[in-house]
Amino acid sequence: MYEAGRVLNGSERSDVIVLRKYKMFTSFRMALALFAAFAVASFAPVAAQTPSPEGAKVYFINLKDGAEVDSPFLVQFGLSGMGVAPAGVEKPNTGHHHLLIDTTLTADQMKEPIPADDNHKHFGGGQTEAMVTLPKGQHTLQLVLGDWTHIPHVPPVMSEPIRITVR
Repeated sequence: MYEAGRVLNGSERSDVIVLRKYKMFTSFRMALALFAAFAVASFAPVAAQTPSPEGAKVYFINLKDGAEVDSPFLVQFGLSGMGVAPAGVEKPNTGHHHLLIDTTLTADQMKEPIPADDNHKHFGGGQTEAMVTLPKGQHTLQLVLGDWTHIPHVPPVMSEPIRITVR
């Protein structure tokens, strides 16, 4: 048996074999532990939705349904009956804004973290306004308040969708 370009004697070969078996056993144990962790996580209950206070509302401050804008344009987020807190900060009666662009959330999506992509903009830093760039044409916008884990509240705090035209 060779290792690093030299011939190993009998006891060294035994040490190498034992070391390889140990590494294989350790790798197997690690894989088994990871498998068990993922299995447990897949059966874990879905995070509970955060309640919102009665009468809480989110709305567009500077845009109305049917508005015509030039891109980029400012979107100001309004909120009443609740406070704004960054994502990751668990505090009663607070949340952070999400801007839905040309999309809606299904009933199932309302029970899980809001996706983060071009149609679901997150403002997890607690922002209350943003510059938005969209191509020319008609678009729909909707605000949804998410809790500290990006999950919409129960009942949901969301604006009516508005339609805008980008010139």
